Amino acid sequence: MPAHNEEMVIGASLAAITELVPASQVHVVSDYSSDATVQIATDAGVHVFETPTNVGKAGALSYALREGGLLDRYEAVMILDADTQLHPRYFERALPMLADPEVVAVAGCAHTRWQRAMGPVGEVIVSHRQRVYALTQWLLKYGQTWRAISATHIVPGFASIYRTRALREIAIDAPGLVIEDFNMTFEIYAKDLGQIAFHPGAIAYTQDPDTYRDYVKQMKRWCLGLWQTIRRHRPRKLVFGLSLTAMITELVTSSIAFVLLPLVALLIAAHTLVPEVAAVPLLGDVSGALAGELSLLTLAMVVFLPDYALTVAVAIAERRPRYLLVGLLFIPMRVTDAVIALGALPRAWLTRSTGTWTSPTRRAVEPSSGSGAADSRTTTDSRTETAVSTRGATT
Repeated sequence: MPAHNEEMVIGASLAAITELVPASQVHVVSDYSSDATVQIATDAGVHVFETPTNVGKAGALSYALREGGLLDRYEAVMILDADTQLHPRYFERALPMLADPEVVAVAGCAHTRWQRAMGPVGEVIVSHRQRVYALTQWLLKYGQTWRAISATHIVPGFASIYRTRALREIAIDAPGLVIEDFNMTFEIYAKDLGQIAFHPGAIAYTQDPDTYRDYVKQMKRWCLGLWQTIRRHRPRKLVFGLSLTAMITELVTSSIAFVLLPLVALLIAAHTLVPEVAAVPLLGDVSGALAGELSLLTLAMVVFLPDYALTVAVAIAERRPRYLLVGLLFIPMRVTDAVIALGALPRAWLTRSTGTWTSPTRRAVEPSSGSGAADSRTTTDSRTETAVSTRGATT
């Protein structure tokens, strides 16, 4: 729903979504945009709301739900980023899962939108992000949302569906949080609202950052939002609590390992290539101890080869040979992720966020070819009608 200064992408996204559902079911809320976002949305024939001030993503979402009366008019509402375009069969995969009355949220399956106009750095960054999507959704989310478990920690707001009966109970714009996605998911478990479902075929394409600066800004928000939500909620459901504990343990330990990795490699290389280092107090002892246990080759076999094997698996599964080249540079991206994840941890307890947002640097896009033909239009009766709402991704 919310969109803040999204003129570069919202037109294409609206064109794509209105091929799948009527424009009368699409609701855009401009969160105090200063560009052409409102005009583009108005020209697209969808419902448009404008917040009087910059209230942030969660605030704009709450504003549109309230002003549009969507919780009373529909049984389900979809939250869609302003840069997101749905796969033509998204609703065919997602809506049937709502036939189960216990399901209160359906998480979309994230895929990056590949574009040709990216430099080498952008290629590495976007490919790394898509690999993260692929691995976390294949190896984690699919199992975490199995009905007997239902313990995923995130229903991403870029393309997901919520039952309105659940939205009435969720504190969407809870104070002090930088983003809303994690909190909305945790609220489902904290208030025992129901199950979360996921289908890998409910695909939605998003525009990920292609500059290092924008990537870092986005990751800082995501990581801070995760830690803030963990601070706010104490897990009450056993399975979710165990799943969350395992996730946090893996995140912290792997982040520490990747933060230390460059230092360890540097010390081993210095001891091996510069004999004078051995004579330096403390530094010589530490580097010597490390070099005595590890070599750069061993370090590469322990860290790089398993990581690259995952890259090869994704390249084969997605039939994208480009991974084989850019995957050689994914380790620096993992170090970046680790530094940001650990750096955000103390900030979650020391700072409070307002939730206000700025849009990332956008790349102009056109609607995906075949994003939704007339015969793919979703038609629903009053019992399953879904309001589709558009909001902008942030960094």
